[in-house]
This record gives sequence, structure tokens and C-alpha cells, in this order.
Amino acid sequence: MVSRTNKFRGSRYHGRGKKAGRGAGKRGGRGNAGLNKHKVMTRLKYMPGHWGMHGFNRHPGLRVVNSSVNVGEVCEISEGDSINLTEMGFDKLLGRGRIDRPLQITVREASARAIEKVEAAGGSVEIEDDAEWDEGEEE
Repeated sequence: MVSRTNKFRGSRYHGRGKKAGRGAGKRGGRGNAGLNKHKVMTRLKYMPGHWGMHGFNRHPGLRVVNSSVNVGEVCEISEGDSINLTEMGFDKLLGRGRIDRPLQITVREASARAIEKVEAAGGSVEIEDDAEWDEGEEE
């Protein structure tokens, strides 16, 4: 029986066809070539979200990110009967958790539920006005 390599002696392409031996001929191109032509089914099956824009990102200057803290955490953090959350780096007080003692809390913003819980425990919430925002509105 003649071996496979001996069969190809004298042949130019060794069974690959004329262009399959050159470059990426048998693959139909290199990489993502042909995705809109002969590799359309590959694109539809394996790359469903490949084209187009996805989602929306606001400009970083327009983003407002609040550093918030819940009433329950404030009750654990505070040592005395008053606490200034703005100095601690928190922007907003939210109403999750329990508060079991009266606290005087100073913060830039607070939700209605948080204020309700603090006042029900006998404390008070003081909302700080931000001077930077007031100056910007005057211009």
C-alpha cells in the first residue's frame, strides 16, 4: 500500500486545493474578515451584541454620586448624643435600620423616612446648606 506522502509526490498542492495552502485561505480569511459576507451565521450565533452602542454614560462632570449612610449604622457609629455626618464624609442619611436613642444628626441631605425615624426616637436632623451650590445659582 502506498503511503499518503508518496501519493502527493509530483503533485503541486498535496491535496489541499489551489489556495488552501496559502495564508488564511482555508479559514475564509484572518480574524473577523468576512463577518458580513460568508461568516454571517458565525456572527449571528456567537457574537449577538458585537455591533452598535450599548448603554449610556453621562459625562463625569455631570455625575452625582452620594456617599450615603443608614440610620442603623449611624446609631452604631455615634458615641455621644450628636454626630456630624458631613465631616465624616457622608452626603445623605437614609432610613434603613433601627434607632433606639435620641441623636442630633447634621447632614447635607436626608430621606423623609430617615427624618421620621430619628424624630420618633426623640432626636433631630439638621440639614446643612451647601454654600458652593448657592454661589453657582446666583451667577
